[in-house]
Amino acid sequence: MSVKHALLALLEQQPMYGYQLRVEFEQRTGTTWPLNVGQVYTTLTRLERDGLASAEGEDAEGHLIYRITDAGRDEVATWFTTPVSRTQPPRDELAIKLALAVTVAGVDVGTVIQQQRSATMAALQDYTRLKRQAGSSTVAPAEPAEPADLAWSLVLDSLVFGAEAEIRWLDHCEARLRRAAVERSAAPTTSAPASERSTR
Repeated sequence: MSVKHALLALLEQQPMYGYQLRVEFEQRTGTTWPLNVGQVYTTLTRLERDGLASAEGEDAEGHLIYRITDAGRDEVATWFTTPVSRTQPPRDELAIKLALAVTVAGVDVGTVIQQQRSATMAALQDYTRLKRQAGSSTVAPAEPAEPADLAWSLVLDSLVFGAEAEIRWLDHCEARLRRAAVERSAAPTTSAPASERSTR
């Protein structure tokens, strides 16, 4: 996730101080990815260093206000119009865990998969419940009227689709493990046991 670009996009709306940016970010993403206020201020310092934002005085309460620069606006426009790269996918802890579980002796890979599936199913149920709470009680809820509500709804959709995809992938992994076990047990041995060789 690019915190830098998210903060720039928020600053493009209006000048803000660090805590305001944190609140705005979390409201728009439904607190799915909570930000530490220290991380916000560290990012703002970098944005200022890179000429993408500038600190422009304090408000009446003494908060340092940040404003986006022209270079920052160009950066945001480029970010919004550039696809997210899949050439270097982020590390997926679950994929790494399963890859190692398959190769490390003594690990019950089936149990690893079952436990993860249960956890992912529970998360999916939570996301679905949140979607129902966010929507109306009608059979076909209308699209959220407020942009912030629509933003949160899109994040929830992403979480639901991600959880569903993970469950399908875990089912696929389990099926492949079963096939591999069957193939190993059916594979002929390369040489006959010594007891068989002595009777020939």
